This record gives sequence, structure tokens and C-alpha cells, in this order.
Amino acid sequence: MKTLTWALAGMLLAGAAQAAPSPADFVKKAGASDLYEISASKLETSSKNTKIRAFATRMIKDHQASTAAVKAAAIKSGLKPTPPVLEPKQAADLAALKQTNGVARDTLYVAQQKAAHQEALALHKDNAAGSSAPALKAASAKIVPVVEHHLHDLSGL
Repeated sequence: MKTLTWALAGMLLAGAAQAAPSPADFVKKAGASDLYEISASKLETSSKNTKIRAFATRMIKDHQASTAAVKAAAIKSGLKPTPPVLEPKQAADLAALKQTNGVARDTLYVAQQKAAHQEALALHKDNAAGSSAPALKAASAKIVPVVEHHLHDLSGL
């Protein structure tokens, strides 16, 4: 019975902690995430809402920095990063943003940003905790607090 209990506990713990993606997969996912954030935020730099416009402008700057940090860490890790490509859901979200305007776009942007930043946070936390590439692990550790700050700021929009 004790063996079964320990086995179940181990399975629960293993399910709770996501394994870090391979370094190459992480670089692709992080690049796609940043590309989405930058592309969506560029649409919002013309928002009439000054808070959203300021947030979008900062997202472009911060995610360009994140892209540069991950790319440098990837190269240091012996990888050859390719230009990022949006994942299907990101492409659909971006298309939806392009089809809306005004307050509706602002509302959709904030909702999408919350979801995208939750995904980015999980990706970077998992990578910071378990990447086999020390440079990528360190890059993620530096990016996590930035993404957490973005999520905090989103709660005020």
C-alpha cells in the first residue's frame, strides 16, 4: 500500500511540474511568443486609450529585448536560431485584432495579452527551472520577472 501511495504521489508531482522543452523548441516557442507580442502591440500603438498605448509601446521594447536575449543565449548554447514564426493560435489572435477597432480592439488586446503572458510566464519558468542549456536557463530567469511585471500591469488596464 505504501508503494502505491508513493507512486501516486510521484505521479502527481510529475504532472504538476512541466518539463522544460528542448533548447531548440524553447527558442522557437519564445521567439513566436515575442513575435506575437510585438505584432499585436504594434496595432495598439494607435489606441486612443493612453494607458493601452503606453503599455503597447513598452511591450514592443521589452519583447524586442527578450528576443535579443534568447537569441544571444541560443547562439551561446550552440544553436542557430531561425527567424520566429507565429504559432497557429497566435496568427488567429493577431487576425482577430486586425479585424476590430476602437474600444473593442483595446478590450480584445488586453484579454489576449493576459493569456499570452500567462503562457510566456509558464514557458520561461519551466525553462529557467529545467533547461539543459545554461545560457538559455539564465536568460529565462531574467525574463520571468519582466513577464510577471507585464501581467501585473495588465491587471490595471
